[in-house]
Amino acid sequence: MSPIDFVVLLFLISVVAGVIGSLVGLGGGVVVVPVLALLFHIDIRLAIGASIVSVIATSSGAAAAYVRERMTNLRAGMFLEIATTTGAVSGAYLTTVIPARFLFILFGVVLGYSGIAMYRKRHSAAILEVSHDRIANYLDLHGSYYDEAEGQEIPYKVTGTKPGLAMMYVAGMVSALLGIGSGALKVPAMDLAMHLPMKVSTATSNFMIGVTAAASAGVYFARGQIDPIIAAPVAAGVLGGATLGARVLGRIENKVVRLIFVAVLMVVAIEMFQRGVF
Repeated sequence: MSPIDFVVLLFLISVVAGVIGSLVGLGGGVVVVPVLALLFHIDIRLAIGASIVSVIATSSGAAAAYVRERMTNLRAGMFLEIATTTGAVSGAYLTTVIPARFLFILFGVVLGYSGIAMYRKRHSAAILEVSHDRIANYLDLHGSYYDEAEGQEIPYKVTGTKPGLAMMYVAGMVSALLGIGSGALKVPAMDLAMHLPMKVSTATSNFMIGVTAAASAGVYFARGQIDPIIAAPVAAGVLGGATLGARVLGRIENKVVRLIFVAVLMVVAIEMFQRGVF
C-alpha cells in the first residue's frame, strides 16, 4: 500500500470512528486503536497516541456543537471531573500493583454488566421530574435541552450524585490503568446512576473525555508516541466525523442512541475480556 493510499484509507476509517464516537460519547479511539493495531499492524503505543489525538478531535468537534445546542450539562460535567481526575491519579499509582490481565477481565465484566443494564432500561428511560438529591439541588445540576427528534424542550432533574461520583472515580482509575478512554463508564454512570437523559449523557461525556485526553496528550508527545503521519489523518477524519455525528444526534431518538451505545459497549467488553483471558 502506497503512503497516499494509507493516509486516505486511514482518513475514511477515522471519519466513521468520529461519527460513532460522537454519537455514543466514547471518543474515536474505540474504533481507531483496533484498526491501527490489527489492520495496519502499527505499534500499539503509536496507536494509543493517535487515539488520544482522536479523542481530543472528537471532543473539539462534537462537544463544541453540543455546548452550543445546550445539550451538554456543563455543571454536572465539571463536578464529575473532580472524581475522574482523582481516580486517574489513583490508577497511575496502582499500575505497579495490580496485574494487567486481571484488569482487562474486570473491565470487560463491568462493561458487559453496564451494557445489559442499559439495554434493560431502554423502555423505562423516563425523564426524572423531581430530585431529592441534596448535592444536585445545592449545585443546581439540573437542566434542560431541546430534543429535535421530539420537537420540544425537555427539562430534567439530576439525582444519584454520590454513586455517580463513585462510578466516575472508577472510570478515571480504569482509564489510567489500561490507557484507554473512560467514556465507556462515564455514560453508564450518568445514565444509570444519575438518571440524565441518554443524549445529555453522551454530550456531557464528549465534553469530559476531551479534558481528560488533553491532560495526557503531552505525556504521549514527550515520549515520542504521537506520529504525525498517523495522527494527522486520524485527527482530521475524526474531527469531520464528530461534527457530522453531532448533527445526527439531535435528530434521532434517545432509544436509538441507547441501542447504538449498548452495541459498541458489548463489542469493547468482549475485546477487553479476550485480552485478559488469552
